[in-house]
Amino acid sequence: MGQTTASRKISLIPHQNAKGGWQAQEGYLAEDRVKAGFWVQMALRMGQSDGRYGTVLKKGDPDAGGVLVMLRGREGVSVLSQIRAADGSAAWIRGTGPANVDQETADAYVARQQKFDPDLWVLEFESPDMLPPFEATIV
Repeated sequence: MGQTTASRKISLIPHQNAKGGWQAQEGYLAEDRVKAGFWVQMALRMGQSDGRYGTVLKKGDPDAGGVLVMLRGREGVSVLSQIRAADGSAAWIRGTGPANVDQETADAYVARQQKFDPDLWVLEFESPDMLPPFEATIV
């Protein structure tokens, strides 16, 4: 993989396709990337400080793994999937759809994503309002 700054072209940017899988696309990144293991620790600490306790359900690659975030509320579960917006900035989509789903549906989505990316991190947070404990643009 090439450079990871906005001024340098890289060869591959993973993004989610319409079928829920991942594919590569050439493009530019808008910002430097933080190592996944460091980002996960930051997200867990932010959750703890906000009363949205979280845990690592599956540990991924500490340097470059993607991240899925399961949000658990009273009405069900929603899974956020890490993507890049059209401008290259970090963003999230509700991989399981706009409505909350049951645990079985969320687990099936996570399992499909892990087939495509075995280095994927999976986090889970308590979230009564179904929002993550970290700053996130949800598209």
